[in-house]
Amino acid sequence: MAARVLLVRHGQTEWSRAGRHTGRTDVPLLGEGRRAARLLGERLRRAPWPGPADAEVFTSPLGRARLTCELAGFGDRARDWDALLEWDYGAYEGLTAAEIRERAGAEWTVWRDGTVGGESLAQVTARADEVVARVRSADRDVLLFAHGHLLRVVGARWLGLEPSFAARLRLSAGALAVLGWAYGEPVLERWNDQGHLD
Repeated sequence: MAARVLLVRHGQTEWSRAGRHTGRTDVPLLGEGRRAARLLGERLRRAPWPGPADAEVFTSPLGRARLTCELAGFGDRARDWDALLEWDYGAYEGLTAAEIRERAGAEWTVWRDGTVGGESLAQVTARADEVVARVRSADRDVLLFAHGHLLRVVGARWLGLEPSFAARLRLSAGALAVLGWAYGEPVLERWNDQGHLD
């Protein structure tokens, strides 16, 4: 059983700042996103984290996640993992929720209604379940660099909840989350932690 699983959402991009659905489009980090990644790396090298010195490190292959990983100081240890790719939003790629609601109806939510021409929630959940199964079988800490919606589903599935619970787990750009255990039960130890930016 992994001692803990650290999740890092990539740093801020122009699209994440504007609330645009950014699936497979590789939008570069802004200066503030690069700064957040460096500060996170510094934080993870101080107590109580020490390293995480021997953690397994995985990253989404998309540039914004990989660069966040590199700037945080873990790029030389990281392995690309396609399961960590962000949700493929299909026809909704690059649109804000308000713009999608103009097309799909005022009540649209990705968690219930999904996408047009992209991945279904079930497909994203299957990838999240792959991630959870892999990290639960690890014998040491695991550090993951990925994307907002995918990591939110990972958090929900870690807890054994329906993937739609992810709608209630906000995860900001550059934020840290920690999944762990309490009395043998999976828990969220931290969520949407941006203390390194204070």
